[in-house]
Amino acid sequence: MSEGEPAEDRGVSHPRRKEPRKTWRERIADLFPVEPTDRPELLEMLKDASERRLFDTEALNIIHGALAVADMRARDIMIPRTQVVTVAVDSRIEEFLPTVISSTHSRFPVIGDDMDDLKGILHAKDMLPLLLKEDWDGFDIKDYIRPTIVVPESKRLNDLLQEFRATRNHMALVIDEYGSVAGVVTIEDVLEQIVGEIEDEHDIDDDSFIKQLDGRSYTVKATTSIEDFNEYFDTQFNGGDLDTIGGIVVKEFGYLPQREETIDLEPFHVRILNADSRRVRLLHLTRA
Repeated sequence: MSEGEPAEDRGVSHPRRKEPRKTWRERIADLFPVEPTDRPELLEMLKDASERRLFDTEALNIIHGALAVADMRARDIMIPRTQVVTVAVDSRIEEFLPTVISSTHSRFPVIGDDMDDLKGILHAKDMLPLLLKEDWDGFDIKDYIRPTIVVPESKRLNDLLQEFRATRNHMALVIDEYGSVAGVVTIEDVLEQIVGEIEDEHDIDDDSFIKQLDGRSYTVKATTSIEDFNEYFDTQFNGGDLDTIGGIVVKEFGYLPQREETIDLEPFHVRILNADSRRVRLLHLTRA
């Protein structure tokens, strides 16, 4: 062998060079030879990729949810202040402990004179060691209050999710333009818009499917049964072979609507808050 021959030709092995890891943008670009020019075109290309089994339907739905979250705001999914379970800052542990246990929530806003006088957040897990004590004399709830984040109603959910991650908080207080507390939103509420309903053994309260935002507007989960919907709003919708209010809305459209599409369903004006490639998830209703 001549001196000019490459080392590998002379029987000398070298470790193979590692290819640089591709970014997620580069990996997505590999799936689509033509760059989409707008969101509808992107969604159509994603649907086509799913049909070609480049990824499964559930992954497609998560992508739909992630795109929807980028445009949704805290007001769209918050728990209204009238439905928030709170703890008074001057209450004794034996007074609020039954509420903590019966509500099955993990975090509770601690308030002073009213909801707008927010002191912080109480974590139920911080109360567990106290249950072993027989004497609660000297207990002061202020010693267990944690700080919380406060966000405006207009806060975009993708930005809120980043803030949750950065601060390691799981609950935020939502305030309106006047600085009053409008409600609360949790990290679970945001994630559910991406991956769908996250249920645990305590998710049995059907009333949570309908949330009143003000005197005329509501957010309603599309999976709310027609019977429960009629009972709550005193309406007479008849779905025939349909079981949910979401089914009635889709039937009225005549096709599977996309986010932000609207339709009149007397006595309501309905706006689609969240939908993916298979189903409608969340509705915004305004009573006429």
